[in-house]
Parts: sequence; C-alpha cells; structure tokens
Amino acid sequence: MTLRTSARVAGFTFWIYFAAGMAGLLLAGNAPATAVLSLVTSFSALVLGVTLWAITREQDPDLAMMALACRVIEAVPGHGEIYFAVGSTIFSWLLLRGRLIPVALAWLGVIASALLVILLPLQIAGFFGGPRAWSSPFTWAVWLPLLVFELTLAVWLITKGVATPINIPSPAA
Repeated sequence: MTLRTSARVAGFTFWIYFAAGMAGLLLAGNAPATAVLSLVTSFSALVLGVTLWAITREQDPDLAMMALACRVIEAVPGHGEIYFAVGSTIFSWLLLRGRLIPVALAWLGVIASALLVILLPLQIAGFFGGPRAWSSPFTWAVWLPLLVFELTLAVWLITKGVATPINIPSPAA
C-alpha cells in the first residue's frame, strides 16, 4: 500500500474504533452487543497498528515495530488500555519526528498519550476511581485530549494523508 492509502485506511479505522468503543460503553448491559463491538475494536486496533507502522516505519523501524506490537497486544482482552497508550505515544512521537502531520497535532498526541501512560497504572492501583472508572472526572479529563487528537488525526489522514517523511540521520551515519 502507498502512504496515502495507509493514511486513509488508518483515518477511517480511527472513526470505526471510536464508534465501536463509544457504542460499547453505551450498551454495557447488552452482552451480545458488547461482544461484537469488542471484536470490532480489537480488529480496528490491529488495522491501526499495521497502517500506522507502515506510515512511521521509515522514522525508526524499531520504535514503529514496538508500537505495532503494543497495538496487537491492545487487541487482546484484558488491560489493553496501557498498551494502547504506549503505542499511541510512540506512534505520535514518530509522526512528530518525521513531520508527517502538523506539529501541533502530533504534540497533542504525544502529550495526551503520555499522560494516559501515567494515569492508567495509577487507576489499576486503585487511584482515581480504580480501573476503568469512567465516572471519574479525572479519567475523562485525561482521555479527552487523546480523543480530540485521534478524531482530528483521523480527519487529517483521510483528507490530507501524511507528508513526505523527513529522513532523520541515524547515529551511525
């Protein structure tokens, strides 16, 4: 696939991922519906991992592969949120480093994802309402910037794609 195609697929997948995730929260009492929506979000995580890897691999193949692995692990039921946050932080950093998307948007992704990397282990430890405490205003305050980042990034990827990557010289060069 070309970078443009990968960007568009990623953009549309972000929207599908978001819609399935929100529907899952709204239909939390309906086990069959949440099971199907869970499959949709898991598959979306895999598609996002592959397409974002394709977009960012020229910036740093090792970091891009680590972020891909995080998105794959995120797709497995359990505490996938932390892997989502780590993968998002790395992919956002690579998008910033290569100037593949607007710098301000990339920085929003880096900062919002990194805050989530800090929040999630604290929630698992019982702080801020405990794991998956969506009723906590603090949880929403940390997730909201990432939500804005991902939805804006989705629109950007669909409409503009990504810029030609800036080649960063490796330390060995």
